[in-house]
Parts: sequence; C-alpha cells; structure tokens
Amino acid sequence: MQKPRIGIIPGDPSGIGPELVAKLLAQDEVVEGADVLLIGDDHVFAAGAKVAGETLPLSPLDARDCDWNAAERFALHIMETIDAKDIEMAQVTKSGGASVLSTLDEALRLAQDGVIDGFMFAPFNKASMHMAGLGHDDELHYMAERLGVTEYISELNTLDGMWTSRVTSHIPLREVADVISEERVHEAVFLIDKVLRRSGLARPRISVAALNPHAGDNGNFGNEEIDILTPAVQKLAETQMAVDGPWPSDTVFLKAVAKEIDAVVTMYHDQGQIALKLLGFDRGVTVQGGLSIPVTTPAHGTAFDIAGQGIAEAGATRAAYDILCDMVTNWDKVDVA
Repeated sequence: MQKPRIGIIPGDPSGIGPELVAKLLAQDEVVEGADVLLIGDDHVFAAGAKVAGETLPLSPLDARDCDWNAAERFALHIMETIDAKDIEMAQVTKSGGASVLSTLDEALRLAQDGVIDGFMFAPFNKASMHMAGLGHDDELHYMAERLGVTEYISELNTLDGMWTSRVTSHIPLREVADVISEERVHEAVFLIDKVLRRSGLARPRISVAALNPHAGDNGNFGNEEIDILTPAVQKLAETQMAVDGPWPSDTVFLKAVAKEIDAVVTMYHDQGQIALKLLGFDRGVTVQGGLSIPVTTPAHGTAFDIAGQGIAEAGATRAAYDILCDMVTNWDKVDVA
C-alpha cells in the first residue's frame, strides 16, 4: 500500500513555522507513516532546525523530475522565495508574506499535478500576506480561486476528535443574523459531514448551535431558531443524517466534550473558536474545508512573541499532520456526492 505523499511548507519565515516543522520531523513515527516533501527555501528549513535544536538533513531536488519519495534524506522541492538577509524574526514583512504566497502557490500546483496528495502549512501571518498582495480575506479563499473551486467552502476546526464548522466566518458580528439562512446551515452541515467521512468517520454525529441566548427562549430572545434553524435541522434529519439542534451554544459543547457528538455547527466565528481554544489552544487544527485537495494547518498563529526562542510547542502541528494523513488515506474511499 502506497504511503500518503504529504507536502509541507514552512509558513511565515519570521515566525515559529520553520521551528515547528523541524520538531515535527524529528519524531520517528511521523516519517514512517508517510512520504514527506518539504517545499520552500533550504535556508528557511535549516534556520528552523537550528532554532529547534534538531538535525534536518535535506535532499534538494525538483519533485516533478524525479522519484522524490525515494530520497535518502528529507526530500526538499527547492525554491528561492526570500533571501536570508530579508528575514526579520518576529516582524510583519512584505518579504515574509511574499515567501508564503510563493510556497503556497507551488504546493497547490504540485497537488494539482499529482506530485503530492495534500499538504500542511505551518502558520501564516495574514498581515504579511496582505502586504504581499494576498487579495482575499484569508488563505482559504485564495486557494479556492487558484484551484477553481466554486462550491461552498469554510474553515473547519478540530481538537481531540471534536470538530466545528460555521455558518458565517470572517464578517462583523452585527451582520451575522442577516447572513444566516437555511441554505447556509445546510451547506455548513453537509461540508463538515463530508470532511469527517473523508477523515474516516462512517456516520458523523452533528449538532447545530443556536444563535441567540437559550436558543431564543421560544422567541423571547430572537426568532432565528424558530424561523430558520429548526426548519433547517428538520430537513437535514429527513435525509437520514445524524444531526440535531439547535442547541444553546453555552451547553452544546458539553455534548461534544462528553463524546456524545462528533461536531458542532456554529453560527459565527468566535462561537466555536473560543470553546476549542479554551479546551486546548496548543492542539487545535484548522482544516481548509471544501477544497478539491486535503489541506490542514495548526490553528494557532505565527507566535511572534516566542519566535526564534526554540520553545514553540509542536502539538498542533503534529495533530494537523496526522489529520492530513487520515484525509489522504480516506479521500477517495467514500461517496461524497
């Protein structure tokens, strides 16, 4: 059986990403379970290894022109995206953002060309990326455009087997209620169901969170639950999906912690993010939901406050890697129509 072919890009070179990659690859079981292709500048990975206090022997190559997974050392698809002198540790820079976009574009091309099955990226810094011309609210929409994806997309977050998706994401809180609709609820539920099945879960159990306090308290605190959310959940249940709700958002995560459900569909960004990050900020993973290839990343950021100190924890990076391997293994095994 062929191992998953996993691409890894180092993230913002000014942050903790390169250090995290080195710490990840220092774990023997990581490299035993998949073939890993590093994508980026050799000096960026080398600098990360130095900070981490790890050895990262590299085999520079062009992954399109050789059997890269047969390399004796860590295969490196060599790129030149940033000069070493232009890396300003723990700083937002245009050069750092340009390096990120270059490696991200190349990872997408390698995946589209079948050179890798999917990829993980170490943390990005959106401010640096916008300085370099990101042109989108976030990297998910940037990737979707380059992959030609026009269907519903959304970031999904997971921690210790608990998953969340959201009906709205990076929009002002005052606009959330106006954006929520039955169609968007259905899209969010269908997406997380599809991703969970592609991660190896046969029949995901999904709960939908309410928007208003106490799930609207029969209309006393808002009518969205009565007019939109309950009808949406009922229609989904009629398709034989294991979905229920809407549940008050201050209690629905108790169901998830108790392993009574696998996923919570939230109404807005912080509704789920606060819960997951409180439960384990250093272990959370973001899955780029809705893309045509599997892509994951640690849920935390570039951590400029500790960049270059060698103290970054690699738990979320390891979790993102493991989930990516699971997704690659199960990607074509289930019917996701």
